[in-house]
Amino acid sequence: MDVFISVLNNLKVLFGNHIVFSTGLLLLIGYFTGKLAEKIRLPSLTGYIIAGLLLGGSVTNIIHEGMVYRLTSVTEIALGLIAITIGAEFDIAKLKRTGKTILIITVFQAVFAFIFTVLFLQLIGIALSYALILGAIATATAPAATVIIVRELRARGTFVDYLYGVVAFDDAICIIFFSIVFAIVAPMLTGTVIQTAAVMLTGFVHVITDILFSCLLGFISGILLHFFTIKKYKLNEILIISIAIIFLTTSIAIVLNLSLLIANMVLGAVLVNLSTKNKRIFHVIEPITPPVFAMFFVLAGTELEISVFAKGIVIVYGLVYIVSRFAGKYTGTFFSAVMTKADVKIRNYLGFCLFPQAGVAIGLVLLVQTSPILDSAPPAVKETLVLVVNIVLFSIFINELIGPVITKFGLKKGADL
Repeated sequence: MDVFISVLNNLKVLFGNHIVFSTGLLLLIGYFTGKLAEKIRLPSLTGYIIAGLLLGGSVTNIIHEGMVYRLTSVTEIALGLIAITIGAEFDIAKLKRTGKTILIITVFQAVFAFIFTVLFLQLIGIALSYALILGAIATATAPAATVIIVRELRARGTFVDYLYGVVAFDDAICIIFFSIVFAIVAPMLTGTVIQTAAVMLTGFVHVITDILFSCLLGFISGILLHFFTIKKYKLNEILIISIAIIFLTTSIAIVLNLSLLIANMVLGAVLVNLSTKNKRIFHVIEPITPPVFAMFFVLAGTELEISVFAKGIVIVYGLVYIVSRFAGKYTGTFFSAVMTKADVKIRNYLGFCLFPQAGVAIGLVLLVQTSPILDSAPPAVKETLVLVVNIVLFSIFINELIGPVITKFGLKKGADL
């Protein structure tokens, strides 16, 4: 055992700050744990996340916090590629058939997730203001796990069209929903309720503006990529131009504090609707996605903190949050599918595919914690906000591990395989 610890420490000293070593190690360990997960009939994603957990600060700390920060570009690129994949499903012909139903399902599952989470958290004693914040965060769904498992299973059909549509709309609805709720709650926490209307209006306008500019960025990028590649026939040229535009779109969105997910979704939607020839773009970038996606989920695993299990109150509140959020999403999906007369498989199984929650939820909870509006909040409020952060982090820990399993179950039951 002492020899193992000595070797581990030497590895940290020699390679702990070497980005190429860290990248190779993440991919290799991720690959083997992914294959192990598949052996026991779990999604490879779960293996990737466990690999990250083992390599991260919670266990061995071989991939430390500084290195994770230096590898954030991998996360940004992966999210950009995932968003383009979802955007490619927004074919106008499909939307004419299913767009209204998808939008209704998206709104209902988000609203039900919010209501269920707020009510159940209130029942176990969490104050209304904090329950509202957690309820708004509960509306978020992670698109990454959905896309990877769909590809892994090679799922297709109407079920997948609906799933991609709901996941895409959900991101925009969640951001708007959260912004309105937070604009109402923040003044309550700081004791400046009189400012609520003005803050809410300002926050809402800011969110709508960000979404519109994100859409504009994606639209311009899609037009440029279309015209740069439409007369190209060499696949390597199409690949180079495509990657360049995707990277530029993603980086511009980040620098301008826009949504890289929405920008890249619009980029994908523009491409798929301008010409059928643009399907070549999606085909040429597909071979580079497996290592990027593997890295993305292994890195997500390194950020999981086992320490959140140290507090019993966090576990209790976290479990209530997880169960109530899922119950709300499933009930909202089921009820709206019945109301819109959607296919029975969509009614019964689509809700299972909305369980995963990760990146957007982390972003929102960190936004709460670092918001300048709450700088003047009393110490008791700041202390409770730390509890809110831990509840969401605990939820994400559980979601990252079992979310892919639940999504895989829903896809196997609902989609064409």
